[in-house]
Amino acid sequence: MFKKIRQDYSKYKKYGGNFISIIFFTQGFWAIFQHRIAHSCYTLKIPIVKHILLVICLVWQKLIEILTGISLPYSAKIGSHFYIGHFGGIIINAKAVIGNNCNVSQGVTIGVSGRGDERGVPTIGNNVYIGANAVVAGKINVGDNCVIAGNSLLVNSIKDDVTVAGVPAVVINNNTSKDYI
Repeated sequence: MFKKIRQDYSKYKKYGGNFISIIFFTQGFWAIFQHRIAHSCYTLKIPIVKHILLVICLVWQKLIEILTGISLPYSAKIGSHFYIGHFGGIIINAKAVIGNNCNVSQGVTIGVSGRGDERGVPTIGNNVYIGANAVVAGKINVGDNCVIAGNSLLVNSIKDDVTVAGVPAVVINNNTSKDYI
């Protein structure tokens, strides 16, 4: 947990923040910090302690949601070096899986969609950039090093190293997320 918090902090620092601004004024960091602690409580093997701590974490999570407009449920699996560029309107499903070194912009939804056996939530690879107001929904896989352009609706799986845009999102080129992350 502490290692991931340090890695997240280093990513925020990389984008120009200093200790005071990151800790006290960066809502995205508040949300991922709370998520890291709550997720650690969620994975505890001692049932009574786990449930007591989760109640406290749920209250803390709701406070963070109200203050920041960012919903990161404790059961979502989020890799290291996670970065939220701007606060507000970010909803991540409790069953979502997000890889390492991903950036998420404001207004992003990573959620459930589909019918029957196709119903589910996304699995997002490493080094993925998700632009402002994008929606990634359904039982899909997003490959590594991808860019999901702002205002896109991604409901189909995509391979590694592509950029997608549109509603519904389609591959527009083979540019990677290298310059976005």
